[in-house]
Amino acid sequence: MKASARIDAALRHRAVKPSLFALGLVPFALLGHGALTDTLGANPAEALIRGTGDWTLRFLCLTLAVTPLRQALSLPSLARLRRMLGLFTFFYAVLHVLAYAWLDMGFVVADLVRDIAKRPFILVGTTALLLMLPLAATSFDRAIKALGARRWQALHRAVYAVAGLALLHFFWMRAGKNDFAEVGVYAAIVAVLLGWRVARWWTTRAKQPPRPGFAPVR
Repeated sequence: MKASARIDAALRHRAVKPSLFALGLVPFALLGHGALTDTLGANPAEALIRGTGDWTLRFLCLTLAVTPLRQALSLPSLARLRRMLGLFTFFYAVLHVLAYAWLDMGFVVADLVRDIAKRPFILVGTTALLLMLPLAATSFDRAIKALGARRWQALHRAVYAVAGLALLHFFWMRAGKNDFAEVGVYAAIVAVLLGWRVARWWTTRAKQPPRPGFAPVR
């Protein structure tokens, strides 16, 4: 048996999903423990906001990496983990917004609205979260049946817009401090993952036979 087949068989084990779920909660547990024990540094509010934001981007990158890795490494069972990774992306995005709304704005709605309108990077981040809402709400098998596979796939392509908005949000946030090192790392990862999809789409399109009635005029 090939190594890829053995790894794929291991990914089908019933313990894989519970293990991934537990691992996905580790950052949440560490941030919560740090908040309770006051070990998040001189500015715990900023640490919580930035930490949840960082993990949102990390899980987003992992979610986008599933399809390229599945095809490149011949691991079809990776697909069964994509939904959970996507939901963890949404989970940490919600925590990120809640941390900002609570620790920075004190849940004062009027202040929140003014801040979103005043600061573009917060507006962009909020838009990304709003785009993620229908993706999370339709991430279950029943939603796929209700929408139909084609419509469901078209809706979930919004994750590419989410990735772009998340990067822009991160870039603008770091622009005030002139700190772009991490932004460059995430941008490179997302560019590779989205570039792979574009290249695959282009290759598939080039292999398709020409449609009847579109022959060149001689």
